Amino acid sequence: MRVLVAEDDAAIAAGLSAGLRESGHHVDHVDSGRQADSALHDHAYDFLVLDLGLPGMDGAEVLRRLRLRGSELSVLVVTARDDVDERVRVLDLGADDYLVKPFALNEFAARTRALLRRRTHHGTPEFSVGQLRLDLPGRRAWVGAEPLELTAREFGLIEALALRQDRLISRAQLIESLCSWDQDLTDNGLDIAVHRLRRKLRGSGARVRTVRGLGYLLEEGDDAKDGA
Repeated sequence: MRVLVAEDDAAIAAGLSAGLRESGHHVDHVDSGRQADSALHDHAYDFLVLDLGLPGMDGAEVLRRLRLRGSELSVLVVTARDDVDERVRVLDLGADDYLVKPFALNEFAARTRALLRRRTHHGTPEFSVGQLRLDLPGRRAWVGAEPLELTAREFGLIEALALRQDRLISRAQLIESLCSWDQDLTDNGLDIAVHRLRRKLRGSGARVRTVRGLGYLLEEGDDAKDGA
């Protein structure tokens, strides 16, 4: 998943970003409220870690603008503000959870996993199509009872497709979901990742279908029919 960390403390941001990357997520970092508002407007994210005390624009205002745009993005607020009234205000603005600094990184990781489970599966940690089963927060996959070995890029690809099951996702959207700002993925690189994923999905009852000129979708069916 693609995560935006909006945190102006460089040490905290580095620790949070490292933990998220170790869990397989693509992470972008901004250190001001205006940068956060701009990034959220211009890019598609799956999760936001938001500090309230951002310079330039308060994190609460970033959150308010995000919800006014109709975004349902999961938001974990991290802040030194521990006043109960402030917590209530921010949760009412649309935050999904609230973590007071200082906090342990393992608690941050657990809160993140819980929010991602809630977002992707309404509390159920698995997604399935055909014989393919995915644990998106845990980044594990099976075909029937057998583990399916996927590279980080292949899992990121199937994750992006699974989150939009039976809906088209364009090549541009796929490339954006697979990359942070400091990474790059060419059209040829995407084609190679799709080809390798299709090969691993053979016999699973799930396939990645190409809709010419529009994009891809993950659906139940015979994956061999799409020229894998």
